[in-house]
Amino acid sequence: MDDDGLLDLLGHLRRRGYHFHSVTPSTHARVLARERSAAPTMRDVFGWNRPFGESEIEAELLGLMERAGILERSPQGLRSALRVASLDNDLLFHSAYPTDDPDAVFFGPDTYRFARFMRERWPAGARRVIDMGAGSGAGGIVAARLAPDAAVTLVDVNADALHLARVNARAAGVKADLRQDDAMPSGADVIVANPPYMMDSGGRAYRDGGGLFGGALALDWTRQALSRLAPGGTLLLYSGASIVRGSAPLIAALHSACAEASASCDIEEIDPDVFGEELEKPAYADVERIAVIGAVIRVRA
Repeated sequence: MDDDGLLDLLGHLRRRGYHFHSVTPSTHARVLARERSAAPTMRDVFGWNRPFGESEIEAELLGLMERAGILERSPQGLRSALRVASLDNDLLFHSAYPTDDPDAVFFGPDTYRFARFMRERWPAGARRVIDMGAGSGAGGIVAARLAPDAAVTLVDVNADALHLARVNARAAGVKADLRQDDAMPSGADVIVANPPYMMDSGGRAYRDGGGLFGGALALDWTRQALSRLAPGGTLLLYSGASIVRGSAPLIAALHSACAEASASCDIEEIDPDVFGEELEKPAYADVERIAVIGAVIRVRA
């Protein structure tokens, strides 16, 4: 994929007033199951990721997709290799539907909740910000809007994610350093993190949070942050927490880790019930519900 071509495509979509809220995979599947009743729009192509015929969209848009390297051909027709989602006034590339690839770059309802949580709980005085597990770069872009003078670093273990994050940040006018790693750099005033929190049998990196009913990665990143934040620094952690027999093992583990480090830990339940369809899977046999939580964790000054 060509970065300049991708940027030109986003610019074209922005000028044409493109807007699309990315949805959950189950909602996406339900909408795709409906028969298309009209000619494809830009939302069909880049939002719903529907196949289309070469004569069904304008030649300029087709040329931009070809130059960007995202025009795929199949027996079903042409298709975009990437989707485009709206986040406030920004447009961000993310992976095509369905996101079955282990290194898929996901953008969905969690991204919007994560951004809102950041805005509501953003601390003053940020000079260096790390977006851990940056994915599409949405968290880092929101952070740059909240702290325009701060240095922003986007960290992800997934090279494909960092590629799209780089393009998305450039399109948003955000200057950011990129680092391919599974460890946090030291010295940030603010770390923002939206780790995967599901138990995923396919082991997809964007989705699988490991043990602790999907909370192991969130706990690991918290422990890293506790030792690597600058004095007085803040971790804004957005995650899911499985509720097992009325209790959340992840929340208990977060409180324990923070107590050991003499750090403050303020946890709120943002949404009490997400991804309920997962409870039908064997891994979730003991789970009552999956809640979304936001944790504001501050280390000692």
